[in-house]
Amino acid sequence: MRLSITCALALALAAAPAMAQDKGGKDDKQAPAEKVVPQVHTTRLSGVFGGQKVNYGATIGETILSAEDGTQKAAIVTIAYVKEGRDPSRPVTFLFNGGPGSGTVWLQMGAFGPKRVAIPSDARDDGGPPYPLLDNPDSLLDVTDLVFIDPPGTGFSRLIGKTDPKEFYGVTADAKSVAEVIRRWLNENGRWNSPKYLGGESYGTTRSAAVVNQLEGSTYNDVGLNGIILISTVLDFAAGADTPGNELSYITNLPSMAAVALYHGKAEAPSVEQFTQEARAFAIGPYAAALLKGQNLGAEERASVRSRLAHFTGLSEAFLDRADLRVTPDRFWKELLRDRGLTVGRLDSRYTGKDYDSAGENIDNDPSFYGIDAGYTAAVNAWERDGLGFKTDREYQSISQLIPSWDWNLAGGRDTNAYLNVTPYIGRALRENSGLRVFVGQGYYDFATPFFAAEYALSRTGIPQDRVEFHYYHAGHMMYVRDEDRAKLTRDIRQFIRSR
Repeated sequence: MRLSITCALALALAAAPAMAQDKGGKDDKQAPAEKVVPQVHTTRLSGVFGGQKVNYGATIGETILSAEDGTQKAAIVTIAYVKEGRDPSRPVTFLFNGGPGSGTVWLQMGAFGPKRVAIPSDARDDGGPPYPLLDNPDSLLDVTDLVFIDPPGTGFSRLIGKTDPKEFYGVTADAKSVAEVIRRWLNENGRWNSPKYLGGESYGTTRSAAVVNQLEGSTYNDVGLNGIILISTVLDFAAGADTPGNELSYITNLPSMAAVALYHGKAEAPSVEQFTQEARAFAIGPYAAALLKGQNLGAEERASVRSRLAHFTGLSEAFLDRADLRVTPDRFWKELLRDRGLTVGRLDSRYTGKDYDSAGENIDNDPSFYGIDAGYTAAVNAWERDGLGFKTDREYQSISQLIPSWDWNLAGGRDTNAYLNVTPYIGRALRENSGLRVFVGQGYYDFATPFFAAEYALSRTGIPQDRVEFHYYHAGHMMYVRDEDRAKLTRDIRQFIRSR
């Protein structure tokens, strides 16, 4: 996804060997590998962003990553929006989505790019095409250049020839490739001394931490950053692991359940801010103590906790008792509005869906995903193919079906069997770079990356709290689908960048 106007990186594609058998059964010589020249297209555009008119170049192109012997390994597509009139001191922000396996369609076409797709803001589904592609006055181009990166297997990016997927599909391998693309973009564009920001959403926040470790903490240790922008954060995977025996996820999910219950009229409180704060205190206090006691929990304490749990979740005490005070998110999505014959969404629980029937324990599908995916996919294809001139017969991978098993182990970790936690990477970067700050944006109605789990991860030992700031939004995982929250999110990030 990332490339700038002059970014033309050459190297070769390892095409599948063409082997032919002659009549005697002997192999002919292997055909030489095809040399591939990466696509690079620049379009000159202008727009009004943050109230300022900006003339900019939009460059879409491929960065080819190669082995030391020159064998091409991967083609990574980048899209760079750069203000015209070269200014080496202007900030630049590198952005990617998550998954792993998600293209940057969401952040680019929903929040920060110069164009956005118009879908309903009030948690209704996006319906059928055409989906309007609008100018996006909320884009951050008034305060920073933007470089969107699609790692291999996402968007139009791909592995080349016989490249082993293990070379790219894993926490550390992925971070190394993204870090290399960033360094090469800085080289090609003369931007080494520019203020630099990383921004990721969902698994993209995990990637941000891993990339920071590559840029500042290990492999390169030479790219100083000014900020990390975490949107819908997941850093400590134990905090959200809904597996038997892990009590932590029940604690971190409870404030999100409270927010959703209040939104749908299953609870009463003056505001979501007040109600979720009360839920945090209950979750980390009486509820956590009860869960940790396990089967040693006394009847009186159990009854008290069950009553308060019903108050916050909107679920009946009878249901909570049958669940042994432990309600997984998937059960909550099905149970909360069962009396209305509706389910609530995972990515954004403002959305409701209607299942085949109301008798099941789990939802049929996530209404907050199928409610937006068609519009975003249509928009990114129209914009990158027709608007920016990228020519390919490949299918754009919004949520990739191409990526095999992901390697979740951290290279050099003390225990490769431990759960994934990349938060210490951020802590180390903050301790070793006094100019680094962290922006955290969380939606109240997000169950994919609950806000209390993000707060838990970033409040651990070793993380300077005075340079981590939290911002909250009245939507879900992609909070920018709600018009008011897109405007607030971009205002908040503008202020974050300006206050460096």
